Amino acid sequence: MTAATLRTYLELVRFSHTVFALPFALMATLIAFRFGVDAGFADGRPLSWVRPAIGVVACMVAARTAAMAFNRLVDRTIDAANPRTAGRHLPRGDVGTGEVLALVVASSLAFIASTTLFLPNWLPLVLSVPVLAWLLGYSYAKRFTMLAHVWLGAALGFAPVAAWIALRGQTLLESPADILPAAILGVAVMTWVSGFDVIYACQDAAFDAKHGLHSIPARLGVSRALRIAKGLHAATMLLLALLPATVPELSVIYWTAYAAIAALLAWEHSIVRPHDLSRVNEAFFTANAVIGLVLLAAIAADLWV
Repeated sequence: MTAATLRTYLELVRFSHTVFALPFALMATLIAFRFGVDAGFADGRPLSWVRPAIGVVACMVAARTAAMAFNRLVDRTIDAANPRTAGRHLPRGDVGTGEVLALVVASSLAFIASTTLFLPNWLPLVLSVPVLAWLLGYSYAKRFTMLAHVWLGAALGFAPVAAWIALRGQTLLESPADILPAAILGVAVMTWVSGFDVIYACQDAAFDAKHGLHSIPARLGVSRALRIAKGLHAATMLLLALLPATVPELSVIYWTAYAAIAALLAWEHSIVRPHDLSRVNEAFFTANAVIGLVLLAAIAADLWV
């Protein structure tokens, strides 16, 4: 594979957008290691955490690549009809459907194979196919429900929950309440992603309505959609405020990051208006890319520094 071909594939799946979900999987990983992970991982030997940490990153990257490539494949005719997306790789003919299908299959198999890095914990392997089905199924959601945004949010919200299950599977079986920190993070990610996806979908409200596609902006209008996005992000902040109750080590640094995230979300909503969507991409890429990284750095500092 040439460098140019690799670059095309990375652009096809928006590889840089991995920054939206991966930090939350890593947050759960850091908290899980702080709590202590199942026997067979961090057992006192030098670098015994490397294998499971690599497993979390490998699973995250492979699953997201499979889901994004499948989305591009399923939506290729819709993308071709939409002026905003007509320049994407498949409509433009830069890659063929066979190539993208091969990428979906290869990434899916890589995701399933990566779960074996968590053995003897068998839960990730058993759950890998249902999780993959949910991730791929999102691509069809906007054909029948305006809650497709929530479906996407849940897909990314799986990241911290899945990392927790992978690292503390046996503990979870013995004490289901153990998953509470990851569950709070997961639902926070779901509401956060759902909110910014509603904002992003405002760009296509007229197109979606005309072509029978379902979204909150297409069904309820842009003004109401933006109010719903604000409500979802308010829920995100509430959930993040609850996290320290389950992870007592989170203190001043975490709350400083919390304030910064609140400011970023407020800024995001201030620059997107019902009659002026010209700064949607700025809100989407700038604010949301920073939020996960800021929170990851704060949690890492509070727990380990």
